[in-house]
Amino acid sequence: MKYFFWICLLSILSISCSQLDNDTISKRSIIPEPQELQYHDGVFVFDGSTTIFTESEFKIASHFLRKYIEENVGWSPKEVTKDQATIVIEKSDGVPNEGYEMTISEEKIHIKASDPSGAFYAMQTLRQLLPDYLEATTRSDLMLFKIPTLSIKDAPAFRYRGMHLDVGRHFFDKEFIKEYISYLSMLKMNYFHWHLTEDQGWRIEILQYPNLIKHGAYREETLMGHYNDTPQQFDGKRYGGYYTQEDIKEVVAFAKAHNVTIIPEIEMPGHAQAAISAYPELGCTGEQVPVATKWGVFENVYCPKEETFTFLKNVLSEVMELFPGEYIHIGGDEAPKSHWKNCDDCQQLIKELGLKDEHELQSYFIKEIETFVNSKGKKIIGWDEILEGGLAPNATVMSWRGTQGAVSAAKEGHDVILTPTSHSYFDYYQADHSDEPLAIGGFLPLKKVYGFNPIPKELTNEESRFVLGAQGNVWTEYMPTEEQVEYMAFPRMLAMSEVVWSGPTEDIEKDYPGFLSRVEEFLPRMDALGINYANHLYDVTGEVIKRNDSIFYTLKTSLPKKQIGYSLNSEKETIRYSQPIPITENTEIKASVILSDTAHARVHTTRIRYHKGVESTISLNVPPHAAYSAGDKEALINGISGSNTRYGDKEWLGFWGDDLEISIDLKHTKEVSKVYTRFFHAPGQWIYSPKEIELWATNDGNTPVKVPFQSQLTEKGNLYFYELTLLEKPSNYYGTLILKVPNFGMIPKGKQGEGNKAWTFIDEIIVE
Repeated sequence: MKYFFWICLLSILSISCSQLDNDTISKRSIIPEPQELQYHDGVFVFDGSTTIFTESEFKIASHFLRKYIEENVGWSPKEVTKDQATIVIEKSDGVPNEGYEMTISEEKIHIKASDPSGAFYAMQTLRQLLPDYLEATTRSDLMLFKIPTLSIKDAPAFRYRGMHLDVGRHFFDKEFIKEYISYLSMLKMNYFHWHLTEDQGWRIEILQYPNLIKHGAYREETLMGHYNDTPQQFDGKRYGGYYTQEDIKEVVAFAKAHNVTIIPEIEMPGHAQAAISAYPELGCTGEQVPVATKWGVFENVYCPKEETFTFLKNVLSEVMELFPGEYIHIGGDEAPKSHWKNCDDCQQLIKELGLKDEHELQSYFIKEIETFVNSKGKKIIGWDEILEGGLAPNATVMSWRGTQGAVSAAKEGHDVILTPTSHSYFDYYQADHSDEPLAIGGFLPLKKVYGFNPIPKELTNEESRFVLGAQGNVWTEYMPTEEQVEYMAFPRMLAMSEVVWSGPTEDIEKDYPGFLSRVEEFLPRMDALGINYANHLYDVTGEVIKRNDSIFYTLKTSLPKKQIGYSLNSEKETIRYSQPIPITENTEIKASVILSDTAHARVHTTRIRYHKGVESTISLNVPPHAAYSAGDKEALINGISGSNTRYGDKEWLGFWGDDLEISIDLKHTKEVSKVYTRFFHAPGQWIYSPKEIELWATNDGNTPVKVPFQSQLTEKGNLYFYELTLLEKPSNYYGTLILKVPNFGMIPKGKQGEGNKAWTFIDEIIVE
């Protein structure tokens, strides 16, 4: 037995040493990327003898590290004196706010910070230096592991680094909310914007108003498919859920332990139908209305009367007791004024207060709430609509309809947070594959998130100091499951974390491949965590280019040093891509990244229709909107059609409220017989096909003349096809074609977005 004991002990030591020796230590990727990072030769060994010392005010940091290692390995560093410790976390006033300095030698890990946040973020960096497999739910059997020696100096570029989650449209239990917060924390994000009330469901228990959860937390059924589907269909199933105040306290405590501040959002005056359904007297009509069962904007908004303000102040009092952070988000967006216009009490209030209109009445509403919130020692945040009619004195503006709201507010001296649809809406599609899960629309690929600069170029250096930071938004109309939330949030959350912590890139073409390489190395960590991320790293993209009157198709992948293979026109032979592919006829190209001799990544398929416009040049009287301009003007004549089901890919161009003139220079005078194009039509998303289009032409630089044609309009779901057959015979020779596309105009009353400009989305213009 004695010999057996020593044989077992030697075997264990041999296995441990073997694991240590065979563990390859290399430069590990850290996301978000530290401001300064330098690797050294050598390793630091974590084992049962590792000890830790932490200054008393930094206990949140040491507690996190000890708990993390204990839960994943089974032992944790013992707390000892500073002289005895191999991990030392100490205070240094010279380190920036929320920043840290870390030096790892073979003998010691030495961390300096000026505040608890900086010490905590050092632990998150240390966590990412540890093996990925420690994140797994099953414990590792390793008794020791090692990390590279290095030096880091790090601090955030912005003080507000946030992520949002809408639980009103779809509800997610408290355990998932805690998981979500833990992911923010890992990425050094410090604010969780919790969207708790909506037309489709009220999600927070308010003791004074029990009907908010008994009735307002549940809807009778839910829209199936997309809002734009005709006819709309519903599942017929009652749906809902809510958080008790004890749930809220538990989540808040969890967030505090992870250095995350929660910003609760209680929507007002709009997006309030669930509350009004529970208490009809809060609306202007007093009529019973249902909790909304589909998405969109609803006319049932809070009525600005004493009874409503009493209700909201009571609600906010309970909310402010639950959430210790400095901010309360009060919404303020998408509040139709039709009920206010038809409400005698509202109109009388406008007269009594000397207001100009309903927009100023909303401003009065917001200021009334702000005064109350400020009296409790808190501040309000509102969406950029709170600028309309005059901004409340101390409000912070969250700019979502582009950046203009942020610019206006910052120039008035107000703090702003950037979250524009163009770069921050993670409910938009992130790839143009046909099998992507259903989403609201739009197109926001990872690269565009990474390229976001939260400081609008219109601001001076002095004004830009009012930009607190940015956040990613996750609206859940089309995300019924936790897995789908993760799919839409990751890896775009990684890109947003770099924007707000590391700072915006100054050269995206130079920096983006490096970011993608870090993301690729981060994938095993997300696998271990069980995150259902979207992996488009190995996707192939292509582009039609023109050289010396010849047409080519180029292929590329964002990750460097990846080989691409392709085939043409259904041929079985795979060609290794090395140069642009000549295009002289209708062509189908299938391409993919070659991962190994036997494995390829997802296949990218492109069909190019070689028409007379492809060889031409194009100009527009106005540029496409920045949010929908990925393919630029060339997308309209590159031979490639956009998606049949969504308007946000790089082949569709979007214009907001503009009348278009599209000039196609045919270069060499050509006979033209037909022109085809198509428009997206989705009124639920403010998108309208034009009522009519015109075709003009010039020849040899002459004054444009209107071309007679026969127009045929075909409607297929959300697509409106226009086929223009030219009537002049026997032939039509033109140098330049001019397609005039009038905007639909203002969205009519009773439609989503009424009173706003309509969007125009146009696809390929085919010239025959």
